[in-house]
Amino acid sequence: MPEWNQPPGGSTPTLEEVLEKIRQQFKRFKGGPVLILAAVVVVVVVWTSWFTVQPEETGIVQRFGKVMRTAGPGLHFKLPYGIEKVRLLPTARVLKEEFGFRTVSAVPGEKSRYDTRGAYKDESLMLTGDLNVIDVQWIIQYRIEDPIRYLFQVRDTPKTIRDTTEAIMRRAVGNRLGSDVLTTGRVTVASEAKTEIQKILTAYESGVRLVTVELQDVTPPDRVKPAFNEVNESRQDKERTINKAQEQANREIPKARGVAEQRISEAEGYAIERVNRAEGEANRFEAILAQYEGAPQVTRRRLYLEAMTGLLADMKALYIVDQDQKAMVPWLPLESGAPPSAQGRQP
Repeated sequence: MPEWNQPPGGSTPTLEEVLEKIRQQFKRFKGGPVLILAAVVVVVVVWTSWFTVQPEETGIVQRFGKVMRTAGPGLHFKLPYGIEKVRLLPTARVLKEEFGFRTVSAVPGEKSRYDTRGAYKDESLMLTGDLNVIDVQWIIQYRIEDPIRYLFQVRDTPKTIRDTTEAIMRRAVGNRLGSDVLTTGRVTVASEAKTEIQKILTAYESGVRLVTVELQDVTPPDRVKPAFNEVNESRQDKERTINKAQEQANREIPKARGVAEQRISEAEGYAIERVNRAEGEANRFEAILAQYEGAPQVTRRRLYLEAMTGLLADMKALYIVDQDQKAMVPWLPLESGAPPSAQGRQP
């Protein structure tokens, strides 16, 4: 260690003493300051002549403020001494802006933590079309498509994006009922806001393309949350009752339609059967009439015998009565398996 770095007698050397020691050290080497200055210049030239662009970035090279070129990922060279400067933008990464809250911690594998202090309420408190106040927290995600326009077309592009997004979201919420935004209209509001925001940013030539606009949490203010919760519970009960009734209707109506169609089909079948039977009887009658006109006696006799055959076939007993006989005459039982016998014979 040089002697001047060791304080004599334990005392701290003054600035003049240190400079004098340095001057004496330089005197030992001829041309020492020149060599040191040259080495410093070489180091500065080498150190300022290259730059590295990360995989998700794009480099914009400026020469005295004028954009000269863009550089992709990798190692690149430029003019030293600040003649050319490089600005790096994350063009391959999705950027995010949060409204009404800020993410405090987002460690993979752990639950994210958010800050929703009152300082952010000015961004999220909005007035709806029915003059209700609701708290809307949302995010937007976007990519930088044109880094040159992103840097130089708009003075402060991130602030412009936030101001435009907040204005459009307030207009979208203000054109709807509070109940609609709180329940079924969230997706519609986000979709409409995304379209309008992208239209304005494109007109500004900001070089930004929106990826998504998403409503994170839509709630009423803290003071009226109990009343809103009761209203939402009532609406849910109403929807539940309607769904239950619709389910029962969907079950009973097809069943009733099936029964009705079955009855109609049976009636149609019965009608066809009766018509066919009537037509058959009419055809049979016409055929018998034709036979009767050709041979009346034979046809009459045949019909009589056919009728008696059908009649006597169903009888279990037969009584033969002689109209000229005053007393009982023998009768012949015609039951199956019964032998003929004479009963009630009068002498």
